[in-house]
Amino acid sequence: MRKTLSAMISLVLVLLLAAGCSSSSKYDDGTYEGKAEGSESEVVVNVVVKSGKIDIIDVVKHEETESLMTGIIDDTIPEIIEKQTTEGVDSLSGASKSSEAVIQAVALALEQARK
Repeated sequence: MRKTLSAMISLVLVLLLAAGCSSSSKYDDGTYEGKAEGSESEVVVNVVVKSGKIDIIDVVKHEETESLMTGIIDDTIPEIIEKQTTEGVDSLSGASKSSEAVIQAVALALEQARK
């Protein structure tokens, strides 16, 4: 009886360990491009996915006001990376059209990366 109980406990622990180690990645690895219309120009981003997670987001092209884009790069992009999604990320006050363009471009890039 003790051996059976011990074996069952061991099996449960192995299954729990395997479940905890399983990949929870949402995206395929790679670099994906997204584009969206900003306040003054088209905004182009590259999203790098590593190990199934958003690793880097680069704004590679824009003609938006530089100081506004700096705020977006400093605030909005880190929030997307932290949340691993664009869902629930609000536009930056005072730069709403530009930040919405970045959020939308990232969302379009992530659509390509979805498993």
